[in-house]
Amino acid sequence: MMISTDKTLEELTFTIKQEIHVKAPMDVTFAALLEQLGPGNQMPDGKSLNMKIEAWPGGRWYRDLGDGNGHFWANVQAIKRPALLEFAGPLFASYPLVSNVQYRLSEVEGGTLITFRHSALGFVSEDHKAGVNEGWASMHERVRAYAEASRK
Repeated sequence: MMISTDKTLEELTFTIKQEIHVKAPMDVTFAALLEQLGPGNQMPDGKSLNMKIEAWPGGRWYRDLGDGNGHFWANVQAIKRPALLEFAGPLFASYPLVSNVQYRLSEVEGGTLITFRHSALGFVSEDHKAGVNEGWASMHERVRAYAEASRK
């Protein structure tokens, strides 16, 4: 049996890069990141996604729907508080896709710079790729706002 695809490598991959400037110290920003990716994570309408993060190497990042139901998103690949948080897994996808998500935090004048990168390989539509970019931007705005409100 021979399996072939007409997809190019460019069609099977995507990388999203974003920089988020936060007017808060690194430790406060890192805590806000964990909160907003985990229990504070929500849909655009404000409804909770019921996300959980086990913030240690190998820990799970998943959606807990109760009664043993849910959706596995990723494993914590690396964590170095408060400078690095990295995940590897399928994230939101219910199709063949593997992702690497990196958050690198650095101290800058006036606060913290979060350098974000999401690289993925697999089958994903162009519409979904665009939605992922918008979703991360929305998430990062919530992280920024939460961290800046928390520092006060």
